[in-house]
Amino acid sequence: MSSDEPPRPADEPGDVTQLLRLARAGDGAAFERAFVEVYDELRRLAAQVRRGRAGETLSATALVHEAWIKLAPSSDTDWEGRRHFLRVAARAMRQVLVGAARERLADKRGGGALALALDDVQDGVAAPMRDEAVLALDEALARLAQLDERQAKVVELRWFAGFTAEETAEALGISTPTVQRDWRAARAWLTVQLREGGHAPS
Repeated sequence: MSSDEPPRPADEPGDVTQLLRLARAGDGAAFERAFVEVYDELRRLAAQVRRGRAGETLSATALVHEAWIKLAPSSDTDWEGRRHFLRVAARAMRQVLVGAARERLADKRGGGALALALDDVQDGVAAPMRDEAVLALDEALARLAQLDERQAKVVELRWFAGFTAEETAEALGISTPTVQRDWRAARAWLTVQLREGGHAPS
């Protein structure tokens, strides 16, 4: 299998943490098997993410495949386990979505009204957001990460990767109430930042 093609889902179960340890030791096939183990979960999340993106041209499968291309060179990462893998996959999906939005905007003239829908994330599904606002959110999130890395990860998992509050808590190893508190705090901060930059509704 070439490094730029994701493995197909398999029926044989495996222990993701153990597979990632083998990958860290140099077993490239183990990394692909780890991806297979979480493929269905990633595709479900990608489908939720896609429903919340106005004008998104990537299919759920394409989003997962593009994320795989970004993940493939990371097989020798010092993986901590399944949760770590999913967090990195979420970051890869964020990069894919932001890159796609940037490419679409490069072909457009003018902007138009922006809609920031951080308030409307329900069960991992975000309300539609224009490409301009996606880029603005990505930039603001990078600034938030310098102030509070965990809050930034909560937004990345919930908005860019479609995680529910419970899934976010599991991925980060914290409680669901903590995720909800971080989400409210981050949402308030980001809304102010984006409004000041002209990327949020008044």
